[in-house]
Amino acid sequence: MKPEEKELLRLLKMLSAEQQDTVFAFVEFLAARNSVVDVAVPQEPLAIPRPAEESVVKAIKRLRETYPMLNPDKLLHETSGLMTKHVMHGKPAVEVIDELEALFARHYESHKDMQ
Repeated sequence: MKPEEKELLRLLKMLSAEQQDTVFAFVEFLAARNSVVDVAVPQEPLAIPRPAEESVVKAIKRLRETYPMLNPDKLLHETSGLMTKHVMHGKPAVEVIDELEALFARHYESHKDMQ
């Protein structure tokens, strides 16, 4: 194992379970940006309902599945900013998820306008 990998694991173990979930979601988000998809991507949002209880990480995953036509690169900065408000500044998950929903909807509207 490389020294960087060992350091990453050491730091990860120091985080709370929720913070670890955030790290995993962010890494998945970055990995998805690099994957090549050759399947037809739906151009309309998928009907994935918002559960009554949901973490911010799960909400991001749900919204990415709901809006597969959106480029994750264009959402990265704002999504990570909202995640930071939740994890680092203690903003309630429900409020952050509401903002994430609005963010994805806004990006979808822009996407439609450019079609």
